[in-house]
Amino acid sequence: MLKLMGVICIGLMTLPAICQSASKYEVATIMEVNPHQATGDGATHDVSYEVSLKMGGTIYVVLYTPPLGMSTVKYAAGRELLVLVGEKTITYNDILGQSQDVTILRRKPAVQAKQPK
Repeated sequence: MLKLMGVICIGLMTLPAICQSASKYEVATIMEVNPHQATGDGATHDVSYEVSLKMGGTIYVVLYTPPLGMSTVKYAAGRELLVLVGEKTITYNDILGQSQDVTILRRKPAVQAKQPK
């Protein structure tokens, strides 16, 4: 009876791993960070940045608003992070491991530099 309970417990513990969706996070490199120019009446004082992420053969430009007005993203060019690209957003995990979504402003193909022969 004890062995049967052990087998059932092990089976129940592995069930969530089998049932998880197959989301595919990929490595992206932050290429460029520029302040976002607001197109409204200027009522908001939140600073936003346009962050260019290169992933594969595509560069995604996303709108990032840092929490609490922090400006550390200005110095993030060259950093790599794991992202999940959706239809209109990109999801990444912040330093605390919480999922954050940023809006995709535009996409463009990455231009490959020619290799010297």
